Amino acid sequence: MSEHGSRSDDAGDGGDDAGADAPTTAVVLDLLPNGRPDDDRPAYQKSPVAYALGEAEFGLYELTLEDDSGIGIGDTVAVDPPGEHVQSVRSVDFEGLTGAARSELEYAVNDIIDRNERRFVDFYNDAQAITTRLHALNLLPGIGKKLRNNVLDERKRGPFESFEELRERVSGLHRPREVLVERIMEELREEDLKYRIFARRAEES
Repeated sequence: MSEHGSRSDDAGDGGDDAGADAPTTAVVLDLLPNGRPDDDRPAYQKSPVAYALGEAEFGLYELTLEDDSGIGIGDTVAVDPPGEHVQSVRSVDFEGLTGAARSELEYAVNDIIDRNERRFVDFYNDAQAITTRLHALNLLPGIGKKLRNNVLDERKRGPFESFEELRERVSGLHRPREVLVERIMEELREEDLKYRIFARRAEES
């Protein structure tokens, strides 16, 4: 499974995630204690199922859990390798989530960014050109050529340390955190994007 910043089309820079030996973790979005409703097996043969969002690469997962695992919505679990009480893990796309998991997704993205602010601020510090005509910064909603150049010019003076500093130093960049959330959600929902900065597609597992 790829880490944050590993991209199908080399869009942007990856930042400084944990080492390769660290487990991939995910935040639980929804829990089906009686298993999937489309599973026609008798209830005693079905295991609890959870849906989760990867913290490093924003992968979407369906987890098969042990009975009485104690895992709940909002918990963080290891998915690669599978953690305690997790029987199996498979990647899914946005359409493969439950309605409740989809509703929880944006809250989880916001929480991951808030808990790892420096990692996402470093996207603005490290993002590079994708082609001669397109920069990774231009993939963020509302960032055109002028605003991109403002970021590039200002970061030459020194790295940004926080979202607040980005707002203060870069003229016109009023929502540096929110546009990241919007881009991540777009990458999670849309299957046919040419470039991906943050979210790994299900088939890349």
